[in-house]
Formats: sequence, structure tokens, C-alpha cells
Amino acid sequence: MRVISKRPAVSLVFAMLAVTASGSLSAQEQAPADPNVVVNAPQMIAGPELKGVISARHGDRIKVTTTDGASTVVAVNDSTRIRAASGLFSSNRGKLGADSLLAGLPVTVKTLQPADGQAGGDLVASQVSFRNNDFKTAMMIRNGTDQRFEEQTAATEALRGRVGDIDKYNIKGTTNVHFDTGRTELSAEDKTQLCSTATSAQAQENALLLVVGYTDSTGSDDFNQELSEKRANRVINYLQQQCGWKPYRMLTPTGMAKADPAADNNTPEGKAQNRRVAVNILVSKSVDGI
Repeated sequence: MRVISKRPAVSLVFAMLAVTASGSLSAQEQAPADPNVVVNAPQMIAGPELKGVISARHGDRIKVTTTDGASTVVAVNDSTRIRAASGLFSSNRGKLGADSLLAGLPVTVKTLQPADGQAGGDLVASQVSFRNNDFKTAMMIRNGTDQRFEEQTAATEALRGRVGDIDKYNIKGTTNVHFDTGRTELSAEDKTQLCSTATSAQAQENALLLVVGYTDSTGSDDFNQELSEKRANRVINYLQQQCGWKPYRMLTPTGMAKADPAADNNTPEGKAQNRRVAVNILVSKSVDGI
């Protein structure tokens, strides 16, 4: 029997991609029922393992931001195994749904990718795992359970704040960590300093953290904007994952590129001071009484 394809090759690629990403196709993307039409799904092989925080969620895709500030979009489908550590969900292991993948949740993601770069190399999650305590915290933030304290309620509302709302807060302290030119790595000294700052902020009632990344004047505006955001994300991830700072006590971060320099960009010493991330300890004026 001669096999006849009634759809262009490009259409088949998009059809296969849709199956891989979401496990189902729209009416327009569904393959025809004609038994003479053969559609071969791309062969999947093991992809990279990602360890980071879910920084965004849109439909059947999650964005995972790792400790180096890099972000990767991964598709989640019906075949993705979502697991929590034993304990809180011990009776439901392997049965958790994609709705448990909340923004701010630290996760480990095992991925699959098409062999030989087929279908654009999109990554698909074969397994997503996380710790029970992290999931419980994320649920408290989203749902406002009876376990939420008044402090958590105020902090969650504060997530809507941006740098433009800085006048609503009193700055209780600022810690600066510095970087080499074009780099985002934290030194051992910086890591110790960040955890010390988190401990100090933890001792202050209703304290929040605002993290702002900066660069010196080297490089293009677009490069510096991206670099400043990566530096801010690197610091945020370390504060949350290693220093125990809770996501609901973090104001919306930002990258300021070369704006608002701390020193003169015309000297090497000044540039070194400008390659920084500022970690500000803030308390809302409404609760600070000042």
C-alpha cells in the first residue's frame, strides 16, 4: 500500500510539538483520521536536569530560574510525574497534578528533549520534584490558609510593590555584594554576607527585602540590563535557597543596569563599586510607626 501524506511537513512538525508540549491538540492541529496518513512523533532523549525556582507559569509551561540567574522554559504534560518528598503528601506520591507547580516553588526538574534537535529542541519535564515544606509555604502564600500570620498577609500584599513605591517603606539597612566585570558569580564572602543580612532582617518584625541589580558603564544598554537582572536573580535565589528567606517576604526585584551609579564610572575603582546588587531591608511605614 502506498503511504500518502496529506499535510505539509512543516504542519506535521508543529503538530508533533503540540503533542509533546501539552499532550493534546487543538481542532486545527489534530492529525486527520485517514489511516493512510502516518505521523511519527519525535524520538525523545534525556535532557538536562534543572534545579531552581519556578519563576513563572503560563498554561502548560513553567519557567525555571537556576542559581546562576539563567531561566529555562519547560513544558509539562500528562506524562510528567510530579512528586513531593515523603511526609505531608506521602499518601499522594506520584498523584500530584500540574496545579501544584506554583510560582516561587523550588524544584528539581528532569527533562526530555527531541533527539537530533527535532521540533526545535523544546524541553519536556519527565519529572518535577520538590520538598514538602517549600510546597506548604507556596500554598500558604497563594491560598491564604488559616496558618497564615498577619505578617504573611502584609508581605504578600507587598509583593505588588515596585521600586516606584519605595517611599512607602523605611530603609532599615542596605547590603551591597559586588561582581567581576560581566560576571554573576557570588564569592564565598558575599554568600556569608547575604545570609547574615537575612538573619538580621528576620529579627525585624514585618521586614521585607528589595533586591536591585546594577552594572558599570561597560557594554551596551541591552547587555547591561540583562546582566543586572541576572545578578539580582542570583542573589534572590541564594537568599531563598541557602539563607532560608521566604519568597513572600521579597518585594518585586529589578535590574537597573548602569543607572544610579554608586561611584564614578571613569575610574576602575568606581566601576568596581558600581558592579553590585543592593539588598535593602525595608519595613512598611504603616507598621513601622515612623
